[in-house]
Amino acid sequence: MLHYEFMRHAFAASALVAVLAGPVGWFLVLRGQAFAGHALSHVGFAGAAAALWLGMPPLAGMIIAALLGGVAMGQEGRHAPLFGSRDTMIGLVLAASLGLGLFCLQRVNAPGGATTALLFGDVLGVDDRTLWALGAITVVSLTVLAVICRPLLFASLDRDAAQAAGVPVSGIAMMFMGVTALGVAACTEVTGVLLTFSLLVGPAACLLRLGASPMVGLTGSVALALGLAWGGLAASWWTDAPVAFWIGMGSVACYGMAIGITSRRSRW
Repeated sequence: MLHYEFMRHAFAASALVAVLAGPVGWFLVLRGQAFAGHALSHVGFAGAAAALWLGMPPLAGMIIAALLGGVAMGQEGRHAPLFGSRDTMIGLVLAASLGLGLFCLQRVNAPGGATTALLFGDVLGVDDRTLWALGAITVVSLTVLAVICRPLLFASLDRDAAQAAGVPVSGIAMMFMGVTALGVAACTEVTGVLLTFSLLVGPAACLLRLGASPMVGLTGSVALALGLAWGGLAASWWTDAPVAFWIGMGSVACYGMAIGITSRRSRW
């Protein structure tokens, strides 16, 4: 299957996305913000649809919209008394984003294939320009994450203690949500808007469920995301089923095995 250029592009794009999704997803699950990550994918969908309407590349619109949404969600609940609970606001933003995205697609008369690609991904259609864009996103995001890694871990484990120690908790939170937005935009190229959880949250949830240390959790999340992405591509080649289907099913299966392992540990 690697004889074909589109498959080589797909494997390279999946590798880049997995390397980014692993650590970002691990911190996202550790901080209890998995739902926010899911909402960002829908915000990105609205941005991608608007970009199609304006004649721009969908990935560019997705990145811009997701970054704006990520910075807004990283406000650490400063405006919660005014707008209500964070989950309520995220749910409303999620619903509004889907509606806005569908409106933009209807206005531009986008074909069904374009809508399906946004919702469920089209990793087999990645071209050279998209591959370079994913590489740039991965490098920038991992660089920022490496800079804020230690204070982010401190703030994630004990926010009050980190704030008392002088850690700029709010600034770190906004920077992390910006990185998350880039990770979400990258993941949608492989799994689409609706299945972003497969690579972003699934591997990280498995490692955290197993009680892995931070270093093992971060590296293990990358390895598991890479295995799911490449395994999904190979299974799709052999079975003709969608790549996102195999990645999603693999993610659920891995988490089920993690539950089984922890249950057996508790009996022992």
